[in-house]
Amino acid sequence: MCDFYGKVLVNPTPVEHRSSDLKAMVLLIKQTMDAHGVKDLICCVEMTGIYHQIVSRTLRSAGFETRLVHPFASNHYRMAESGDIKTDDKDLVAIHRASVNGFGLIEHEWNEHYQSLKLLTRHRRDLVKKRAKLQSQIRVRLESCLPGYAGLFPGTDLWEHEIGQMVLQFIADHGGTSRALLDAGIPGLTKWLKEQQCSFQAKSVERIVAWASNAATGNRLHPLITRLWQQLLIDWRQKSQQILEVERETAGLLAQTPWILLLSHPGINVVSAAEVAGETGPIEHYASAKAVTGRAGLFPSRYQSDGVDRGGKLSRFRNGKMRGAWMLIADNLIKCNEYWRGKYQFWKEQGHDPRDIRCRVANRVTRTVFQIVAGQKLFQHPSRLDRGYVLSKLLDFHRKHQTPMDVVLADLKAATGQLPKSAYADEAKPLNDICSKQVRSRKKEPQQLGSLLVQVLAKLGVTNQPPEVNSTSLEAPVAESGESDR
Repeated sequence: MCDFYGKVLVNPTPVEHRSSDLKAMVLLIKQTMDAHGVKDLICCVEMTGIYHQIVSRTLRSAGFETRLVHPFASNHYRMAESGDIKTDDKDLVAIHRASVNGFGLIEHEWNEHYQSLKLLTRHRRDLVKKRAKLQSQIRVRLESCLPGYAGLFPGTDLWEHEIGQMVLQFIADHGGTSRALLDAGIPGLTKWLKEQQCSFQAKSVERIVAWASNAATGNRLHPLITRLWQQLLIDWRQKSQQILEVERETAGLLAQTPWILLLSHPGINVVSAAEVAGETGPIEHYASAKAVTGRAGLFPSRYQSDGVDRGGKLSRFRNGKMRGAWMLIADNLIKCNEYWRGKYQFWKEQGHDPRDIRCRVANRVTRTVFQIVAGQKLFQHPSRLDRGYVLSKLLDFHRKHQTPMDVVLADLKAATGQLPKSAYADEAKPLNDICSKQVRSRKKEPQQLGSLLVQVLAKLGVTNQPPEVNSTSLEAPVAESGESDR
């Protein structure tokens, strides 16, 4: 603890991350303030992963103005005096100097929704990486004992089509070799798949049996290898289920923030919107779109001295995960948005590096996104692309994820609260069409969906629904967001 001029008031003192030690630290600070007549105090903590958060919370709870010092800043002030000598005491001096020179920054507190959104999106990203690794491992094992089977399903077809995994289960239960398919033949395999209630096409079964008739001999250790890929496949299925559950929960949190309005932007869906919302945080913490690009480091660095002028590489001083989220948005737009796909091709024909183009797209999209989220507006762009419908895209997302109806209703109501009232009529059109079609169906699930949409449409001001919808009265009060209607 030092005064503004660097006079040491409390010598460097280790503090363990225990309740008693942290309380003693706060007491020592207060006693020192009284002893030396200190009236104005700031507490600066160097960012170190997550370990600094315990100390920051303690100091903030004690009523001290708590600031964070980035390691880049403290390292700069340490090297100016000590060079390559690094000790805890020299780090403390560097932190003090950085704080005195204005590099002790106050970080805005995020509310629980944004903190939860950030944790869930990062957890999902980690699960996706683990699942991708499992997919590679399973393919290697399959090639050892069932050569060429994975090639029947190019790309991601093996993981997206149920029949590919069900046939693997059949092979594992009947010896672990392609001989099992030849013994069963097309009729036997078809019968087994029907018993397992697996949806498939006859030509898929024919293609698999044709492969078995000409399959190469696998490894002699196929019983052991089969057991290994079965265990990996079970793990893969668990990861896939966990990803679905996390995405459902993420959609609910996103619907309670203005970032849900990004669904009106063509090429952006729930997952990518949640990624950028979780890493960027509350939009009110940014004065302009330049503040977003600056924190994410979406600009080239530059080194200029006299006649030397180098640049082009992205800035190293950035929030890496935040930049990754914006780059994900850029990739999605280049792939799914006609306007940005055209821009990408135009710049590519001019000879620009594809990496530079991705950064350009991410940089420019921040301007549109900032206006949508900060101004609580829907997508409007000179490209004249038709905007997406927020509620319709959110509903489609939940239908694909087989989300329970009460959760879908709560998310739709929360998303409706984020919409500008001027957009209610437009947002109601696709829902009204879906509701009119579903209420006439004799299937159970569409009838539940029709009843659900009646309540959302009522909140949007649409009351001219067909008389067939009678499970939920239009005059009934609409439940608040988060409550389930049964």
